[in-house]
Amino acid sequence: MNSIWENYKTDVAYDELMYSEYQPRPVSHSLCQYLNSLNKENIDKRKIAAELAIMEMGISFTVYSDEGNIDRAWPFDIIPRILDAREWKIIEKGLRQRLTALNCFISDVYGEQTFIKEGKMPGEIVNSSKNFRKECVGMKPRHGVWANICGTDLVRDKDGIMYVLEDNLRVPSGVSYMLENRVITKRVFPELFQDINILPIDDYPTQLLEMLSSIAPHPIGKPQIVVLTPGIYNSAYFEHAFLAQQMGAQLVEGSDLLVDDDDCVYMRTIEGLTKVDVIYRRIDDDFLDPEVFRKDSALGVSGLMRAWKAGNVGLANAPGAGVADDKVVYAYVPEMIRYFLNEEPILPNVPTYLCSDPEHLAYVLAHLAELVVKPANESGGYGMLVGPHATAEEVETFRHIIQENPRNYIAQPTLSISTAPTLCNDKLEPRHIDLRPFILQGENTFVTAGGLTRVALKKGSLVVNSSQGGGSKDTWIISMEEG
Repeated sequence: MNSIWENYKTDVAYDELMYSEYQPRPVSHSLCQYLNSLNKENIDKRKIAAELAIMEMGISFTVYSDEGNIDRAWPFDIIPRILDAREWKIIEKGLRQRLTALNCFISDVYGEQTFIKEGKMPGEIVNSSKNFRKECVGMKPRHGVWANICGTDLVRDKDGIMYVLEDNLRVPSGVSYMLENRVITKRVFPELFQDINILPIDDYPTQLLEMLSSIAPHPIGKPQIVVLTPGIYNSAYFEHAFLAQQMGAQLVEGSDLLVDDDDCVYMRTIEGLTKVDVIYRRIDDDFLDPEVFRKDSALGVSGLMRAWKAGNVGLANAPGAGVADDKVVYAYVPEMIRYFLNEEPILPNVPTYLCSDPEHLAYVLAHLAELVVKPANESGGYGMLVGPHATAEEVETFRHIIQENPRNYIAQPTLSISTAPTLCNDKLEPRHIDLRPFILQGENTFVTAGGLTRVALKKGSLVVNSSQGGGSKDTWIISMEEG
């Protein structure tokens, strides 16, 4: 065996590439065989090539810290994560099912609320959600779709089953890194793309443009689409600029747009005002329109909600979609699928305890050191407790935090999430990973072939977020079928 595999252990968790020591899974056999043929010098060259490509392409993300905002090069591991296309077909079907049910639920929340009235979920969960927007009651976005872009986080447990960890329905990010990871990997391992049938992902910008065009208020030849960004200091600004450029859309800030007396949105240009048909907004609801939400927002557009309600502009994702981006609501998604679609869920949830339920709360408080506890509306891995990795003091501090506001917390068992070989100091070591596929829904539904694989670069860590020291890999969906 090549020295980079020396002492590679697969007994930590389910390993995505290896059955056992030196025994690759059938779908990863060609990749493992190829890696075995490389010596340390070959690997080093490829690692350096990837780092240079990241610098050349300007792929970065921003970390917010007490010392200020730090712009960092994108942390990337050159060894791809692999999934069999046969398994992916089932996952893709499950993702379509899930987003369809979530959109039915959001429509129902701002409509008749039959899901609540028939006792499928306590109404208090919606009423107390900070992302429920009473201003959206009665609205009907095009195609009945509120969440047009969703990033669903998947993890595989030691039992080999892929679970949904959470749904990101407000302003999900990361798809640009998925696309750029593929570009880098093609530079690093060009020969593998000739020999292995890897499903392509480069059609995402085209699919995104088609979906955004489908939510334009009136059928028109070529709608004017803009990407609304908070600006260069946002952690995902690279992505905003990248997607605008890939779609041929204008990248704008709030000050570039205005709503006129006719309740239409216009973009300021050097030729004058241009009417805007669709806004792909990367700004949270709170900052979207100072007329309706935060009065002090300088990021949004005054009157935007008026224009949307008048049916003069399409917004993706629709304001109010975040009501389903609540980790308490997440616990009810399997029931939503049964209720709205009359189907059984294809992808299972992770078992979830709701701290707002007295029985669940008693269990959580008694088993805090064993559980992962998450706040209902945070993202990026912030504000959570990973019980087995926490100190006794941290556990006790969190106990008081939960008791002060039980509605805001859920708890889940600590999964032994799957690992994949990751290059660490010239050797391959198992590191925990998750997967964020992206689902688009407008007139039609589209799912990326794979997604963004995030990797916990710290040994033993389960936290994969880039803001918390994680990195990413290219994700290969490989078809084993001939032709």
